[in-house]
Amino acid sequence: MSQWAIGLRNKAILALALACIVALIPATAIGWKVITSVQDYFGQAFARNLTELSRQQILSPVLQDLTLARRLAGSVVTREWLQDEESQPLADRFFREAEGFQQDFRSQAYFIISARSHKYYFNQATDPFSDAPRYSLNPETDSDAWFFRLIKTIGDFNINVNPDAQLGTTRVWINVPVLENGELLGLAGTGLDLTRFIDDFVASGERGVTPIIVNSDGAIQAHPDRSRIAFGSGAGLAQDGRNLFNHVTELQHDALRTAMSDSVAAPGTVTLLNVTLDGEPQLLAMTYIAELGWHLVTAIDLSVAQVIGGQWWITVAMGVLLTMLLLLAAMAIAVERILIRPLNRLQGSATAISKGNYNVRLPQETGDEIGDLTRAFAAMIQKVQSHTVELESKVHDRTRDLENSNREIALFNKMVNDSIDYASLIQRAILPDAALRRDLGDRYFVCWQPRDTVGGDFYFYHSEDNRHLLGLVDCAGHGVPGALMTMLARAAFDHAIREEGLVSPAALLHNADQTLRTMLQDLDLPRALATNMDAGLVVLDESNNTLTFAGAKVSLFIADGDQTSEIKGGKRALVARRQGTYEDHPLTPQPGQHFYLTSDGYLDQAGGEHGYGMGSSGFQAALREARAVPVSQQGRQLLHYLRDYQGDFPQRDDICLLGFRFPA
Repeated sequence: MSQWAIGLRNKAILALALACIVALIPATAIGWKVITSVQDYFGQAFARNLTELSRQQILSPVLQDLTLARRLAGSVVTREWLQDEESQPLADRFFREAEGFQQDFRSQAYFIISARSHKYYFNQATDPFSDAPRYSLNPETDSDAWFFRLIKTIGDFNINVNPDAQLGTTRVWINVPVLENGELLGLAGTGLDLTRFIDDFVASGERGVTPIIVNSDGAIQAHPDRSRIAFGSGAGLAQDGRNLFNHVTELQHDALRTAMSDSVAAPGTVTLLNVTLDGEPQLLAMTYIAELGWHLVTAIDLSVAQVIGGQWWITVAMGVLLTMLLLLAAMAIAVERILIRPLNRLQGSATAISKGNYNVRLPQETGDEIGDLTRAFAAMIQKVQSHTVELESKVHDRTRDLENSNREIALFNKMVNDSIDYASLIQRAILPDAALRRDLGDRYFVCWQPRDTVGGDFYFYHSEDNRHLLGLVDCAGHGVPGALMTMLARAAFDHAIREEGLVSPAALLHNADQTLRTMLQDLDLPRALATNMDAGLVVLDESNNTLTFAGAKVSLFIADGDQTSEIKGGKRALVARRQGTYEDHPLTPQPGQHFYLTSDGYLDQAGGEHGYGMGSSGFQAALREARAVPVSQQGRQLLHYLRDYQGDFPQRDDICLLGFRFPA
């Protein structure tokens, strides 16, 4: 590559840089314009609208209650009674008239205080009516100081936020003087529940918005945080630091006073002021409610409050999207011209070569990485052409050898499968199905299901006179090794029957064990090869009406109606490392009893929820279910039960199951 040529990577970076510069210039201008205009316009408009709305929400209900309180205070009945408080007829007239006012007040409550007796009367809809004073005000008590201070300074009316310890309530009290010829007879009015007042008129629910009501001194009359309210400040009591001026910096005190003065000068208008409130930058929107003497302040944290509508964000999103489209378009044009076109030509050449066409036209050589790749590709074509002929020859030879090997393997597999199928026929031939059908008829069933084509489980049957021998043997292993062991086992049991007869199944087990040990002791078998066998034998004696069982790790199961039981065989298998002992278990069969022998392939089959074996208890449950059908049909029932329990788990061992009942 030329020393002064610009590389492929540098070209891509240059194209991306140019595209970014082109796209970012309009995007930056649009974004800055949108953010600045939105922050200024929507923030101020949101503050003005929310403050004006709050003003109307507060003024209307409070003004309504103030008007009613004035009517109550100016009533002739009220004035006459306060001049002669001890007159019961005047008191009755007053309370009847006050009851009508009570129903019209928003809180359905009213109060009246006598300036002469200092008695405090209060009634509300939620309490029983009382014409007796609730308590008497004491000038020496701090909690009553608001009244004695107020009667000296009250004008047309007074609104005071204060807790009443005697009544157990905190309210926004509307106090109206009762006058007769300029003489103050007392105070009358109502009280708005503070919690409801805050919830209805102050707590906006908007994130980042805090409505506040303050008086002309800045004392906080209402706030979503009740701990900041200057209780009693409306009556001239100490504010205890609960003042709006305490929440802004000292440098902003003058600006706040000016804003409050401007609001008083132009009631109903909204004045805006940027301050630091409780350490956070806030936009204050302030208006004066002249009718109540309150300043309504809305503090808005523009970084939190939702002041921008979705349509403005759509404009911003469209600007960003347009910027991205311009960026992508610039990148696409640059990459197409610098990278894609030469690489497409090279790809077309590679595709033609992959199809065996080496007469291709490569892209024009350049001084960058694509030019280097083109030259390397041309050299590769020459080498591929030279190696293709050699490779095709080798592939032909390897393919011929592989086909020959496959034919030999297929022939060998066929021979093995044919041998196994023939062994299966031989194994089935030694099973005594015909003799069982002839002698037992419908009094038995057999389920023989090897895991593979041949298996290590088998059953046998012999009869002499009125005696019948039924046996089940489970040789170690399965498949071909297990099937070969069944041949040895069958020969050993035939020898035992000839020597011992059909009297004691335990003697047959012992004789077969000795015979098998003799057969195997001279063989040099690997230690890992298992030769042990489980077996269970039953002798049915029709003459004596008896049944004798003996087993080597095989149990006899008995089902009698809904009851099942198990007679366990010896603990050691035949041809085990240590020779076992086997005992006869004579029984007298009862009418209706059914008997079963099974190999461990049924009992140990994985299944259920956790993949465990069914076990003896599960098998007995299956027997109780199958007991409802005749014994000749129980085999299908038990296999169906096993399939349901097994589910998707594969068969893990050979299965042999033998069931019968004693001849009637």
